[in-house]
Amino acid sequence: MTETQHFLAEDGARLAYRDQGEGLPLLCLPGLTRSMADFDYLVPHLPPLRLIRMDYRGRGASDWTGASTYTIEQEGRDVLRLLDHLGVERAAILGTSRGGLIGMVLGAVARHRVMGLILNDVGPEIAREGLHRIFDYVGRNPAGKTHQGFAELLSRSPGFAGVPMSRWLEEARKHAIQTPEGLRIPYDPALRDSFIAAFDGPRVDLWPLFDALQGLPLALIRGANSDLLTPGTVAEMRARRPDMGFAEVPDRAHIPFLDEPEAVALIRSFLAGLA
Repeated sequence: MTETQHFLAEDGARLAYRDQGEGLPLLCLPGLTRSMADFDYLVPHLPPLRLIRMDYRGRGASDWTGASTYTIEQEGRDVLRLLDHLGVERAAILGTSRGGLIGMVLGAVARHRVMGLILNDVGPEIAREGLHRIFDYVGRNPAGKTHQGFAELLSRSPGFAGVPMSRWLEEARKHAIQTPEGLRIPYDPALRDSFIAAFDGPRVDLWPLFDALQGLPLALIRGANSDLLTPGTVAEMRARRPDMGFAEVPDRAHIPFLDEPEAVALIRSFLAGLA
């Protein structure tokens, strides 16, 4: 496995990343509470390219810097700082959930750095039902004392079918750390404060951000049972961007793992178009 390295953000925070391979740069941005390990399932299915991944501040192997810094704006600046650190002028972006929102921001305000954008189960409207579900677990240690127990809980996640227990065990190990006292989350619990502040704050219209992506290569993956990205939002996105690549992954809620055949086919096709 490629070694995890660190770079310094503008405020001196040490942020973790991995950089492997050569060719077209693909920057993979994970979800709210997740880490670069989320993309492990996809890696074997990618064509030869330069794969860049990172842990946002407060997550994974990156420094904890406090709730006020866990914002999409700050994380977007951190992404650009990483690209500068690596000497990458332009990269394709694959953004899962929050990573997709960051990708939309960058596509709108730093378009010259973005070759194209793939959104994984996220769009300019986020269903409140899905946010309420996230509200229930963000910043809290998992139930269950062991990875096996956590995996059994995860296997009962609504909207997922045909997922072997081995995959849920992998997920449990990615998203919880075993300690003598039980499982703990691999990110700063203060992320909950940041999420609640955004949740309770004024609604932000993200459609102008999406519309600003006109002319930028764009693709969307949706879990067919997603409670975060509704069919209505997808229909509006496709109406505004008829050229947007689209794949729906059956038997998946939020979020697809990205090694499903539908997701792999779209990602490979999209990257081939950029190359």
